Amino acid sequence: MSKAGVLAKALVVQHDPGGGPGRWTAWLAERGVTTHVVRAYEGAPLPHRLEYPALVVLGGAYLPDDDVRAPWLPATRTLVRQALTEETPMFGICLGGQMLAHVAGGEVRGKHGLPEFGNTRLSLRPEASGDPLFHGLPAHPPAIENHVDAITALPAGAHWLARSERCPYQGFRVGSAAWGVQFHPETTAERIRGWNRDRLNRNGAPAPETLHALALRDEPKATDTWRTVAQRFADVVTARARSSAPQVL
Repeated sequence: MSKAGVLAKALVVQHDPGGGPGRWTAWLAERGVTTHVVRAYEGAPLPHRLEYPALVVLGGAYLPDDDVRAPWLPATRTLVRQALTEETPMFGICLGGQMLAHVAGGEVRGKHGLPEFGNTRLSLRPEASGDPLFHGLPAHPPAIENHVDAITALPAGAHWLARSERCPYQGFRVGSAAWGVQFHPETTAERIRGWNRDRLNRNGAPAPETLHALALRDEPKATDTWRTVAQRFADVVTARARSSAPQVL
């Protein structure tokens, strides 16, 4: 927790049992942002309006409009839409990033392109140098991937921040305060041990043990990079929370 204590709270939408906020909980707390996690996959209700100063939408094995299998997605899209309209800071991870692209007018396709599993080398684009979260990061940071679906077109006017060899739209920003990523900055190499071996095999990926070893090699660099991003996001959240707080005369 920051020396100043709790400064703001982020609403976190979780889509499946293995897809929690992970190390982002501690990283956000280091800058004064706590989290309220709604386990939507368990039937926990989402609020009709976003009354929190930040929104984080996590990953899951769905497309952004897969409403039959995941009936809480319409409510999640409503929150994303409100965050965009009101410029409430938002961070979308994997499915969350795809949902941000979808809501803002981009395109997402299921089982598109080549899947990515485990440690992946990203490349920052020139626009990242001016971004509040991505500026000054290593040019080729490692990140953990776990997806077969992909964003195929960014929303008009989006800032394209990062790509990989297999998947062009790895990181982007919409407006002033909404970020989406295809990768998983919240997870660690250890979580890979529990990945579904049959799913990996069907998609031509190595076994969990191999993916774990590769990710573990680059974990120190990945940790430094994505902790920086998480803490910068928290700083954006607390700055917005302070600016919107009622003035005491």
